[in-house]
Amino acid sequence: MPLRSNWITPALDLLSKNLDSVLPAVGGAMEDMEIPDVEEIEDMLVNSETREVTEFLETPTPTIQNLYRPTPPIFRQERHLYRFFIDGSLRTYYLATGVEGYRSFPIELAQIGAAVMQRDDQGDVHPIVVKHRLLLLMPKGQLGVSDTVWRSLKQLDTPDRFFEVIDTAERTINTPNEPTVENLRTRAGGIARNRMHRLEIELIQATEGFRDNDNWLILDGAVKLDNFINAPNLIGVAKSFRKDPEFRFGKSQAARKDITNLLAGLPYAHRTVAFSAHGGKVAFWYLRLRHQGEVDYPLMGVVKVELPRPDRTPVEADLADLISQTLVAERNVTPHGRDRRWHCHLYPIFQAEQAIKNRFYSRDVLMGLIRWPRQHLISVQP
Repeated sequence: MPLRSNWITPALDLLSKNLDSVLPAVGGAMEDMEIPDVEEIEDMLVNSETREVTEFLETPTPTIQNLYRPTPPIFRQERHLYRFFIDGSLRTYYLATGVEGYRSFPIELAQIGAAVMQRDDQGDVHPIVVKHRLLLLMPKGQLGVSDTVWRSLKQLDTPDRFFEVIDTAERTINTPNEPTVENLRTRAGGIARNRMHRLEIELIQATEGFRDNDNWLILDGAVKLDNFINAPNLIGVAKSFRKDPEFRFGKSQAARKDITNLLAGLPYAHRTVAFSAHGGKVAFWYLRLRHQGEVDYPLMGVVKVELPRPDRTPVEADLADLISQTLVAERNVTPHGRDRRWHCHLYPIFQAEQAIKNRFYSRDVLMGLIRWPRQHLISVQP
């Protein structure tokens, strides 16, 4: 992508002049690799209240003896339900350790992006909007830079929010715990992910006026972040989800299931009934996209579907069936061999992710921009 003006140099200059010292990362920057189950951990944070599921949110009301419903695929040629797709992506880089007074803290950079894709009647998918932003991440206050330095840094934020300085001590749904010296670096990734999801939610507005009962949007992930997403004709689809919920609909042993038992019995092209989350504001269920013989263990090939219910009313079984049947038909084409989540990928979501990554600056470009002034640097002798 074409380079904008060098947004990072003024920030590096300011930090170098105002901090006591800066210890740069080896090679200028080191990319922080996300842990494999980061999406599962995120589901645990966002849905922390759903460790124990005790209510259905479907009409007619299901029973514990009837937890699965067949959802044979309905392909696009018969019913083209999903027209819009939103996904986000991010990369984080450790730049340096800053020292001011007695405080030392990590300085990180994140690239975040989100894209909304539209599919036409011929099946071609193209981007409507792709947004790309840069975040400079560090703590302020008792764990980081002084208020004086922070105010100067914030003056470098661009009006369009392309470049923004973010406090890694702030609390979000992704970083609910108290910030400490030990967790500042991992918090940066959580805060970057939170900002990425906010960007995804912003892009829902690009589809306003185009969504209706025949034109739905699929959002990658949950329909709740810091607040609930109450947009109509929208579902969230999670490729990874928490593995510890327990489903209890009575006192007997037969009325209780853990998620492994629940999904081990879920056949291909079937869904579970809809369960209640967040006091009835979200209906969710699980849908099997692939035969168990095609995957390594029962929880593979399954997605979690979330449907906002702002009025707390149960979802009609026929609607949940339609949502699921058209989702099963979305399982192909699959990015097999290109993504470890191939077994539960929806291809238009995969295309959205690729559209974002194509906008990201390469590591070589970033290395060309990230040049700390030589004064105030700590050199490490071999």
